[in-house]
Amino acid sequence: MSRGPRAEASGQQGEGTGGTPGRAILHVELDAFVASVELARRPQLRGRPVIVGEASRGVVVAATDEARAFGVRPEMPMATALQLCPQAVVVTPDHHAYAEVSAGFLRLLGDITVLVEHVGVGEAFLDVTGARRRWGPPTAIAELIRTRVRQQLGITCSVGIGSTKLVARLASAHARPDGVLVVPRPATRAFLRVLPVGALWCVGEKTEAALARRGITTLAELADTEVSIVQRAVGTVAGAHLVDLAWGRDPRPVTPGCRERSIGVDETFPTDVSDLTVVEEKVRELTDRCAARMRAKGLVTRTIIVQIGTSDARTLARSRTLVTPTDGGRELFLVARELMAGVDLRGLHVRLVGVRAGELSRVPTTVRRPRWDEAAEEPAGERRTAGQPVDRVRGVPSSRPVRAGASQAGGVSSRSTTTFVPADLS
Repeated sequence: MSRGPRAEASGQQGEGTGGTPGRAILHVELDAFVASVELARRPQLRGRPVIVGEASRGVVVAATDEARAFGVRPEMPMATALQLCPQAVVVTPDHHAYAEVSAGFLRLLGDITVLVEHVGVGEAFLDVTGARRRWGPPTAIAELIRTRVRQQLGITCSVGIGSTKLVARLASAHARPDGVLVVPRPATRAFLRVLPVGALWCVGEKTEAALARRGITTLAELADTEVSIVQRAVGTVAGAHLVDLAWGRDPRPVTPGCRERSIGVDETFPTDVSDLTVVEEKVRELTDRCAARMRAKGLVTRTIIVQIGTSDARTLARSRTLVTPTDGGRELFLVARELMAGVDLRGLHVRLVGVRAGELSRVPTTVRRPRWDEAAEEPAGERRTAGQPVDRVRGVPSSRPVRAGASQAGGVSSRSTTTFVPADLS
């Protein structure tokens, strides 16, 4: 049974729940994706503490509940994790296997509706408003998806159902693990008001602290606060957006396709490095690889993030937002090098380094004003293909060529765990 906030009469199957006309959004997320895939491949490890990651000097990629009980968490240095849970079984991550399961997951959802928005390797939004005529109410569709995921992929998933993407995603978080939570439109406001502001995915630690300084810790308090006060705390645009979300106002449609949030690469050194020129060369290599992946996907970035892991197990991050989007390795490297130079290592050696590109957008839909040197020297088409020979050497497939003159912008339980709120999803 879901542990999510409910109305007083929740837990009872209301007549017509989710079955009347109106917008119906599902958020489906595979439970503990990486760890679940590894356990499905190695059923003999079920019930044992399992850590997914490189056994030597890497970080924890994922951990089973049995390992988490000892304090093991993702992104934790493997050495620390093994100190907390020395009896854990360490499994090397197999990213090819995860990609295969993710692709199977998308195919499964695509059989339900074409309105599928992939937002992560193991999660997606579905607009099933039109699919109800074929498959029945959203609750029936959710159970169908859970059954197919269990049978075809050998793992479990959780489903949130709401009238907006915001509510559906929050509902699935409260339905974990292996459950369904329905929040019909009439119950939306009551559902949101009991949640902390940190439940909104766009609220990070700094925003949460800024709101807390003004006595705003719940979505009820956020909704009841004057917009101007919230805007003074977090900014004009962000403040108005947060108040809208607190009231459940989220008009974003489900956009079919895969939406990359970020592309990044990192590497752990075999031994801690004190020579910063070695670190800089590694950053150059990582930015080239990151740029190649963006070009292969036809993406450009506006935000560059550099992560440096030090010998005391800390990870320091610095970021910068660019004026114009780019997919150029040299541009990424120059920014990354400046960011790296601004990190105070306090005399510590470097354990790992990573580069990540955020705020990604598709090249054809990005309005990009060329720099003066670009306008004066190389045609846009020639500049964009300049990195392709290096990409081919690396084995990175190139993206679809752009027409001349086109814009260059860039064994699991099958129990039912559905929770019903007795109201119509309309």
